Amino acid sequence: MGRREPRRERGERERGDRDREPRREREEEREELDERVIDITRVAKVVKGGRRFAFRSVVVVGDNQGQVGIGIGKARGVPDAIRKASERARRNMKRVSLSETTIPHEITGKRGGAVVLLKPASAGTGVIAGGGVRAVLEAAGVRDILSKSQGSANILNVAFATLDALCQLRNVEELAAMRGKDSANMLPFWKRVRKQPQ
Repeated sequence: MGRREPRRERGERERGDRDREPRREREEEREELDERVIDITRVAKVVKGGRRFAFRSVVVVGDNQGQVGIGIGKARGVPDAIRKASERARRNMKRVSLSETTIPHEITGKRGGAVVLLKPASAGTGVIAGGGVRAVLEAAGVRDILSKSQGSANILNVAFATLDALCQLRNVEELAAMRGKDSANMLPFWKRVRKQPQ
C-alpha cells in the first residue's frame, strides 16, 4: 500500500494549482501592456532614530490604443517600488480620445508648476517630445504630435500634466456639437477636403 498524504498537504497543493491559473492570466495581460519606468528617486523619511531611506518610482502603463495610466510606488528596494507603481498605474488607466495617430485638437495640461502644450501633427511627423511627455504619449498610442513643456521641468509633474491634457481631449464630433459647427470644419487643415476651383 502506498502512503497517503496528509489532508492538509493535499489541500495546499490543490490551492497552489488554482492560484497558478489567474497568475498566468495576469502575466499575459502584463506582457500585452506597454510599461515604462520614467523616474527612480531616493527619498528619506525622518523618524526618531534618524532617516529611513526608500525609493520612489514613477511608471507609465498604456495599451498603445488610447488607454494610459501613471502610478507611483515607494519601497525599501527598487524592484518592489517598480512593482507597486506598475500595479497602481494599471488600476488608474484612463481612456483618451485620439484621431488616428495624433490628437484631435490643440490642448494644454497643468499639474503643479508644470504646463504642457500638445499640438496635432500630420502623419510622419513622429513624437516631438522629451522625457516624461514622450513616455506618456507613446504609451497612449500617439505616433505624430508636437509638444512643448512651458513650466517646471519636474518629471513627475510633467508626466501628470501630459495625462491631464490627454484626458481633456474631445473627439471631433463632440467638439463640433459643442461649438455648433460642421465636423468637417473641426479637422486639422491637412485633413480638410479642399474644393477644386472651377
